[in-house]
This record gives sequence, C-alpha cells and structure tokens, in this order.
Amino acid sequence: MNIHEYQAKELLAKFDIAIPAGFAALSVEEAVAGAEKLPGPLYVVKAQIHAGGRGKGKFKELGADAKGGVRLAKSIDDVRADATEMLGNTLVTIQTGDAGKQVNRLYVTDGVDIANEYYLSMLVDRATGRIAMIISTEGGMDIETVAHDTPHLITTITIDPATGFTDADGKKAAAALNLSGDLAAECEKLTANLYKAFTSLDCEMLEINPLVESADGKLLVLDTKMSFDGNALFRHPELLPLRDETEEDPAEVEASKYDLAYIKLDGDIGCMVNGAGLAMATMDIIKLNGAFPANFLDVGGGATKEKVTAAFKLILSDPAVKGILVNIFGGIMRCDIIADGIVAAAKDVNLSVPLVVRLEGTNVEQGKEILANSGLPIVSANDLGDAAKKIVAEVKQAA
Repeated sequence: MNIHEYQAKELLAKFDIAIPAGFAALSVEEAVAGAEKLPGPLYVVKAQIHAGGRGKGKFKELGADAKGGVRLAKSIDDVRADATEMLGNTLVTIQTGDAGKQVNRLYVTDGVDIANEYYLSMLVDRATGRIAMIISTEGGMDIETVAHDTPHLITTITIDPATGFTDADGKKAAAALNLSGDLAAECEKLTANLYKAFTSLDCEMLEINPLVESADGKLLVLDTKMSFDGNALFRHPELLPLRDETEEDPAEVEASKYDLAYIKLDGDIGCMVNGAGLAMATMDIIKLNGAFPANFLDVGGGATKEKVTAAFKLILSDPAVKGILVNIFGGIMRCDIIADGIVAAAKDVNLSVPLVVRLEGTNVEQGKEILANSGLPIVSANDLGDAAKKIVAEVKQAA
C-alpha cells in the first residue's frame, strides 16, 4: 500500500524525524489557510499523487510552458494561483505514463534554505534477506541515473536483523554523506529513527529524496515516499485510513475486496490462475506463443465459487481482453469449484470472447464435466502448453 507524501511525513514526525512544517489541502481555500499558518515568505506547493517526478511533470490541461507539480510560491497570492491551477488537473510524470493522474490533494510547506541535498532510502534487499539502507551524496536526482552513471557515489549498508541498527551503522551512514561534527551525530540519530520507523510500520520501501542540510545546519526530510507490506497491514489498523483508492487502478481496488492478487497488464489475453508461480509461468508461455497477457490474476489456493466468479468478471471488465485462459492446478483448490465459478460468471456477463480452460488436480473430472455440460463454447486443454496454443489460435481466429 502506498501513501501520500504528507501522510508519510506525519508518520515520520512521530519517530522524532525532522520535517518542514506543512499542511495538506483538498481545496484552494485550505491551501491558502495552510500557507497563512506558515512563517513564509517562501512556500512550496506540492501536488499529492502516488508517482515520482512531480517537479518535472506537466499538466495536460495547461500549456507546455506551465510549471510542474512542485512549485515555489513567494506570496500567499502565488499559493492561491498555484493551487487553482493544480487542483483538478491531470499531472503527467515519468512514472504516471501518458494518462497521468488527477491532482485532488495538495501539500503546502514552509520553504527551506538548502545548503546540501542527499539521497537516503531503505528497502528489503532480497539478495541478502536483510533491510538495506541506500545512501548517496547526489540527492535531488533520479537515483537510477546516479547508479548507472556514477555507481561509486552510492553506498549500501545492510543491517543485521540480529543486532538491529547499530551505532556503527549510523557512523557508516554519516561517513557516506561526508558529514562530520554535529551533522554526523544528527545523521546517526536520524538513520536510527528511520530504521525504527521502517521496521515498526512494516514498510516495504522508504525513500527520502532529497534529505537536505539546511543553511542553519539541520537535517530535514524534504520529500519522501513510503509503502507498506500489504500482508502485514492486519497488524496496523491505524494505517488503513491512509489508503487513497482514487490513486489506484479501479480494477485492483475491486480485486482487493475479494482478496484477489490482480495486476493489469498491456496484453489482450486474460489469465486466471491459482498460485503466483503458476501465474508467472502462464504469462511466460502465452508470450512464448506470440501473444501478451492482459493481467496477472492469482485466485489463491482456497477460493470459493463467489471468489472465482468475481475474478472472472474482473478479467472481462477490461475492454482490451480478447480471450481468456484459465489454468488451474487443483490441490487445496478443487477443480469443480473453479468450474462452477467459471460457468456462473460466463453466463452472468454473457461471455463473448474465446475461453480456454486447463484443469488438473482435485476433482478434475467433475470440473471438466461441469464445463462440458454448461452449454458454453469453452475449449478444454490437456496441459499448459496446449492451453496457450489454443487460446492464441482462438484469439487470432476471432480477430
């Protein structure tokens, strides 16, 4: 689960991490009211969307010369003008794609006199199985560019889970940023608190870009992204209200209501599979046969008929889908339940695209019998390779 910048900063502040003063706003009036509470005379007006590159982004509805999604305002009137332009318009960044995202929220913060900018993030490093802290003196830039062009400017500190974040880790972080004296001590405290926040909140990723040294010698989190492990949210009911469903794909929001793992892709063959590994293999073999999957959809190992029906409807809600491949290996999941769900959903939505089903495992014969007696034009497959070839052929023939 992702959250907005202002929400992430509010969470970090609870862990004694310094952030500039700021106020979230859903309207121009709220943006102006927030600015009036700040000392000024410099304000920053930030679009709040779940995407990076906001400062370099462009608004679809505004001219090419218009400012992006992060703006410096030198007066309350500037705040009002920027908020009026940004709210309700569509911001396109390198991470949103051409469709962009509509700006429904703003964050108005106090301006900061910046002496230096740094980069700092934390994530789970799959290679080591540990939390890694990634640090660079090149803050404010795309870290991917830094990693490609100047990898020697990036330091990675892996943290031993047996000891947690230690004083030695904090000193390494300060050294990587070339800090000394009071700033080094402040960095050691900051990084320890960031680790505490990361582990306490079950984060997947915490990125600060930039972390800045202010002109008066303080370290401040100027911008941040935070995402959480969805499988751990049951431990954090306080985080659930932070979810902004308007920032998510409507189909993925619908899928979450039925505990379905769904991700929309750019192809035209819908997939319904049980098991993430099998789903990946199914997508691979579709591509191997010259087509592209329209989605990743894992119904899980213990799906009910209602859950399968919901999954099937979800696939068909995508207008790009020209055919569907169902690939089920029944262990805990029974093939007859899958078959009942397929038939119910296909009849309910008046199926109009080719459907190929491969069933194997528990109650497979009962499942095949249900499909055969459904009166629907369902193509049966013997194995995964056969299923992929058949759905690709059916889609080509239908076209």
